[in-house]
Amino acid sequence: MPDTVRLTERRTSVDEVFDYLHDQIATLALRPGDKISEAEMAARFGISRQPVRDAFSRLANLDLLLIRPQRATEVKRFSMREIEKSRFVRAAVEMEVLRRAAERCDAAGADRMDAIILEQEKAIKDRDVDGFGALDYKFHKVLCEISGADFAFDVIMAEKAKVDRLCRLGLSKEQRLPDLMEDHKRIADAIKAHDAERAVDVGQFHLARLDETIDRITATNANYFETVDA
Repeated sequence: MPDTVRLTERRTSVDEVFDYLHDQIATLALRPGDKISEAEMAARFGISRQPVRDAFSRLANLDLLLIRPQRATEVKRFSMREIEKSRFVRAAVEMEVLRRAAERCDAAGADRMDAIILEQEKAIKDRDVDGFGALDYKFHKVLCEISGADFAFDVIMAEKAKVDRLCRLGLSKEQRLPDLMEDHKRIADAIKAHDAERAVDVGQFHLARLDETIDRITATNANYFETVDA
C-alpha cells in the first residue's frame, strides 16, 4: 500500500478518499471491525482532516463505517437485521422485475442477456472475481431495462451493495461463481420462454444462496457480525 496518494485535478479530495476507502472495504482489504484513523487518512492524502471527515460520513451513510464520538472509527460489522431487511426489499422488487421481463422480453433483450452470460463465462475462466461482480450488476440492470422498469435497478443496486462484502467473502472461500452464472442462465432461459413464475422461482433460489454463506462465515468469523442488533 503506498504511503501517499496523489489527488487528481478534476476530483475533490472528499471523492478521492471516499473512492479509495470504498474500494478497500468492498474488496475486503479492510475487514469488518478494522479501525480507520482520520489523521492517518489525512496524512496519506496530504490533506486536512475535514475532507476525510466528510468522506467518512458518506461511507457511514452507506452502512460501511461506524463512527462513534471519542472512539475509533471502524469498518461496519455485518448486521443480521440489516441483511434480512435488505434481502426482503430486494426480493420484493426483483420478483416484479422478473415477471415483467418475462412478459416483455424480445429478441434484442434475449441477445443482451446471452452476451452478459458469455462475458461471465470468460471472467470465470480468467478467475476475475471483480469482473464477474461488475457483470452481475450489469445482468440485473439489463433485466430491469427489459422489464421496462429501469428505475428499479437503483433500488436493487442499493440493497445489493449492502451485502456485497458478505457475498465476496463467500465467493473467495467457496468459489461459487459457476453456480451463480448457472442461476443467471436459468433466469435468462425462463425469461426468454416468457415463463414468469419459473423466472421468479429461480430468482428467489439465487438470492437464497446467501444463506449458506452466512452460515459458513458466522461459524468461522463470528467477529465480522454485530453481537447485538438494535
